[in-house]
Amino acid sequence: MTIGDIETLVVSILIRNRVSEENALSVAKALVAAEAAGQPGHGLRRVPAYSAQALARKVDGEAMSVAMATAEAVRRIDAGYGFAYPAFDMAVELLPSIASRTGIALAAIHRSHHAGVMGLTVERFAERGLVALMVANAPAAMAPWGGRHAVYGTNPIAFAAPLEGTDPIVIDLAMSKVARGKIMAARQSGRAIPEGWALDANGDPTTDADAAMAGTMIPLGDAKGAALALMVEILAAGITGANYAFEASSLFDDQGPPPELGQTIIVIDPRATGGSGVAARLSLLAETIARDPGTRLPGKRGANARRKALAEGLVIDEDVMRLLSI
Repeated sequence: MTIGDIETLVVSILIRNRVSEENALSVAKALVAAEAAGQPGHGLRRVPAYSAQALARKVDGEAMSVAMATAEAVRRIDAGYGFAYPAFDMAVELLPSIASRTGIALAAIHRSHHAGVMGLTVERFAERGLVALMVANAPAAMAPWGGRHAVYGTNPIAFAAPLEGTDPIVIDLAMSKVARGKIMAARQSGRAIPEGWALDANGDPTTDADAAMAGTMIPLGDAKGAALALMVEILAAGITGANYAFEASSLFDDQGPPPELGQTIIVIDPRATGGSGVAARLSLLAETIARDPGTRLPGKRGANARRKALAEGLVIDEDVMRLLSI
């Protein structure tokens, strides 16, 4: 299927489930871009859950994000219990002009939803010559180091920096060993997960995807990853007024109240911090890394996969097509 055909299919499904056309298009573009970038756990497999939540009003598919200027370089964005992607679109629209005036801009998003592949959001700023850092919290799935009860989400961090004449550097990683969407995808397809990804409800290692979803994720870098997850929890929820991970409802079903998650986006104009030669300095670093055989700059693989998908279309697995028959 072509990218356009898949987006049209997703839009039609969402509209049938009480999502406005404008929001459906924003969500569809994000999910299909994730699929094209090789991130299926944040792609089309999310459509059934998104649709069920919109129909049940766990997420308000007709919400309109609203931005408030709370300081010269800060915009507080209320996602209105709706999908996160329209709020991200608003941040992409608002922050570059602020950063061009002040050198830095920040969006604090609350009453939000699943952040998806955040690398796709920060990349949009890098394409405008800006450096971007983004954090998001997610429903509780990971225990503090040494604990057994989930307090933090997988709490991803994303970062992007522009390069001259080529794709930007894009880093996107969860604070768990893997994103929880990968376990969801394994559960949907009936596959086991690798050992070392998750613990069951008793705190024991498991390769069973169902047991992993009922248990906790193992943090990336053990105690260090758990500490970073705490940092993200503060930046994404503590200072934005969003729900903490342990207060948020699940993103995988239509039960309970809206999750009310939070995200923070910080955008820097590198000309303000490093002068006119900063772009060349960034490119020097990237070129030095690329000269070492076997290395790959973060973001290249996803960008190449999306270009290929735009040119050739995407092959959609039969089990995913069944999920889209809703």
